[in-house]
Amino acid sequence: MIDICAVGGYNFIGKNMTAVKYGDEAVIFDMGLYLDKYVQFTENENEDLSEVSPHELLKAGAIPDDRAISSWRDKVVAIVPTHAHLDHLGAVIFLSNKYDAPVFCTPYTKAVLDRIAKDEHIKLKNKVTALQVNSTYKLSPNLTLEFINVTHSIPQTVMAALHTPEGAVLYANDFKFDNHPTIGKRPNYERLQELGKEGVRVLICDSTRAAKEMKTPSEIVAREMLRDVLLGVNSKGKAIMVTTFASHLARLKSIIEFGKHLKRKVIFLGRSLAKYAGAGEDIGLVNFSKEVELVRFGKQIKKRIVKIGDQLDKYLLVVTGHQGEPNSVLVKMAQGIIPFPFHPEDHVIFSCGIIPSPINIENRRALEDKLKQHHVRIFTDIHVSGHASREDLRDLLNIVKPHHLIPAHGDDGMKGALASLAVEKGYILGKNVHLLHDGDKLSLESP
Repeated sequence: MIDICAVGGYNFIGKNMTAVKYGDEAVIFDMGLYLDKYVQFTENENEDLSEVSPHELLKAGAIPDDRAISSWRDKVVAIVPTHAHLDHLGAVIFLSNKYDAPVFCTPYTKAVLDRIAKDEHIKLKNKVTALQVNSTYKLSPNLTLEFINVTHSIPQTVMAALHTPEGAVLYANDFKFDNHPTIGKRPNYERLQELGKEGVRVLICDSTRAAKEMKTPSEIVAREMLRDVLLGVNSKGKAIMVTTFASHLARLKSIIEFGKHLKRKVIFLGRSLAKYAGAGEDIGLVNFSKEVELVRFGKQIKKRIVKIGDQLDKYLLVVTGHQGEPNSVLVKMAQGIIPFPFHPEDHVIFSCGIIPSPINIENRRALEDKLKQHHVRIFTDIHVSGHASREDLRDLLNIVKPHHLIPAHGDDGMKGALASLAVEKGYILGKNVHLLHDGDKLSLESP
């Protein structure tokens, strides 16, 4: 029998964590933060995070409630973050020490985890092992872990297959099918097809964009959108600021390239930008520090902008703040906390989408309203998603042909949209399509 517990990420986007048990062994996939609540908590707490207990973070709603698998705790043999986004990785430093189990992840995810732990002065008791994409690792006589390369908005994202004597559990949060990635390789369709033939007992699948009746565009499309805005719009004599996800190294790579075309010096301003770029450099994935200037902390950022003075048209500034986060660089610039000399028709480019939560929507609205008071030009949605849309999800179902499907990574509307697609293909809700909520468990009887 295979038992699955939807620990987190099944009520809304965030706090992703799923546990799978076969016999007396369990594997945990992802340990993520609920970023809205985590940011609120860290803004209100002055103490060192190394002194903060998981109970405090749980009470704040910032981490998954793993009490649902308290009886499985001594059975956990592996913790597997599938990529380095904080809603999948960020709770590892707070929760993993509760489990006597190693952590397995890709080299880039390990590099980010190492930097997070170092920044927060938290030492992991768990051994962290880097596995390459498209590799396998035998956890025990009954369980084998496999990493299958897919594309997303962060490097070295994998679908994780847990092979059991009763078939494979395929965990697919998050992914898109990008056939023209600008960093890394295209998805490993060949291995997914083999898995489909071997037999996938259950697919646990990203449903964030299941209602979008389209195929998610390639990152190469976002690159051309950036080219159009950065090189196709006259910016002579104007400041240019671009904000995007700090973890999106492919997007940052394109921004750097177009900055060179403009003959502008590129400067990264913000702690998270330095963290993710540094992790990429740690494993030789990128070498941004040879091409750009990285300025990490608030006082240094203020000094650097003052030093630039009235020569802002000689620079392209990449700043944090794409969601309007209160302590981000762009928000502080707009509010005058960081003294930035805005001029009419300076360019502010949002190379991102808004993560759909009420806090993010309100924060972005407030930021854009503040920027408009400076009479700048605002370019929004210069972006493509990192999540599979309905037609990508249809392709995945056709390729791996799972016996059971569990929609994940979304609210009821998103999960329902993926369930409806499965029903359209002949699956039956409640029989082999299972809609779970945080804390729910599902047992799949032996075939």
